[in-house]
Amino acid sequence: MSNTIKADICVIGAGSGGLSVAAGAAQLGKNVVLLEGGKMGGDCLNYGCVPSKALIAAGNAAQKFRSPEKFGVTPQNPDINYEKVHDHIHSVIAEIEPHDSVERFEGLGVNVIQRYGEFEDPNTVRAGDTLIKAKRFIIATGSSPSVPPLPNIDKVPYLTNESIFDLKETPKHLIVIGGGPIGLELAQSYKRLGSAVTVIALGFLENEDPELKDILLKSLKKEGINFKENAAIKDILQNEKGININLETEVVTGSHLLIATGRKPNIEKLSLEKANVEFSKHGIKVGENLRTSNKSIYAIGDVTGWAGFTHKAGYDAGIIIRRIVFGMFWAKANYKALPHATYTSPSLAGVGLSEKEARAKHGDQITVLRWDFAENDRAKAMGIKDGLIKVITSKKGLILGVSIVGENADELLATWTLAINEGLKIGSMANVISPYPTLGEVSKRAASSYYTESLFSDRTKKIVKWLSFMG
Repeated sequence: MSNTIKADICVIGAGSGGLSVAAGAAQLGKNVVLLEGGKMGGDCLNYGCVPSKALIAAGNAAQKFRSPEKFGVTPQNPDINYEKVHDHIHSVIAEIEPHDSVERFEGLGVNVIQRYGEFEDPNTVRAGDTLIKAKRFIIATGSSPSVPPLPNIDKVPYLTNESIFDLKETPKHLIVIGGGPIGLELAQSYKRLGSAVTVIALGFLENEDPELKDILLKSLKKEGINFKENAAIKDILQNEKGININLETEVVTGSHLLIATGRKPNIEKLSLEKANVEFSKHGIKVGENLRTSNKSIYAIGDVTGWAGFTHKAGYDAGIIIRRIVFGMFWAKANYKALPHATYTSPSLAGVGLSEKEARAKHGDQITVLRWDFAENDRAKAMGIKDGLIKVITSKKGLILGVSIVGENADELLATWTLAINEGLKIGSMANVISPYPTLGEVSKRAASSYYTESLFSDRTKKIVKWLSFMG
């Protein structure tokens, strides 16, 4: 016999977005039920952001041994104990786990039910033997690795981001299928940890600025990563030598295969049709208010099928709190300042419109500003030669978008994200006093270049001459 409970808010999914809604609403006095049939913390904590950045940190530590000669330090090949790398990754997860735990959320007053949620009707969700009736439902079930129908893929062992962090030995030769951020981040990390790495894809970082993307790919190739672009996979087989990827012109043989070809929304278990919620294979359809076709049901984060970032899910959660807890029903999501980053070395990050997007929207009524890291004094001191910032503004100086490739690009992006979010013009960035010498000066230099042409024009020279004449 089913147990029925009533709540103000029922959150389905305990990933980044769902946890933020549940914690915020409960602490503000709402009766909240949180459903999660998998691991608390979702993909980010257990399979994504946290373990991948821990792995990247290990790879970066190893790389520092190989390239210090320019500083007068003798390089050496590091001795890597991958089992300890594995332990490092999982110790980081364990350190963060209590923040996302059932115990913490129950302590906040959330009723946590460790079962998957499935809609029974537009106003009811079933979780095991429990029926939940709530005034508002928040779907925050996230996404999972999408494995394409490659030939014979079901007949060979392969890894995804949900399984690769369980490895306790370094892959001898890791083959990565997929040219997006996840594939490239893991490819570089394993190369630095001692694996041979081949990346196979039809294209690489296809949504990024081509000029900046090429700088990153050139750097990865220098490290010895083998790229196969525009490579159609004819067959995948396994024999005593390993896993064979048959391409049109060659066969790539590796010890391990990683599929990193994108994500799919977790909607299979929800029975959305029973709740009158519109959806497609790409995700749940929502408006700017994050509400679905059922006015009592909202969806946030990856499950909406766009921009699968943890920080996007967190932002969505804030919109939900404002709307349904504080009654600010005019609150809507605005992603004009939603940043993204690829955490390779050099890293690649962007916010706002790319040059291509800006030209499509504004035609020639834009200005493109650039500054090379090679012209930055701190970069010279650090031995950094590769890096570029590209800033897109309107003709009147409104900042439309920024892309950066280079050391700490992901961190350098923060001030530009603020500028775009606040609708600032380029003069605000040009007037920033940046400590010297820092990499952050590339932002100020790029912004200041907006005024170079007019500052040193013949007209300005005439004005200066006239002012001198006037005393």
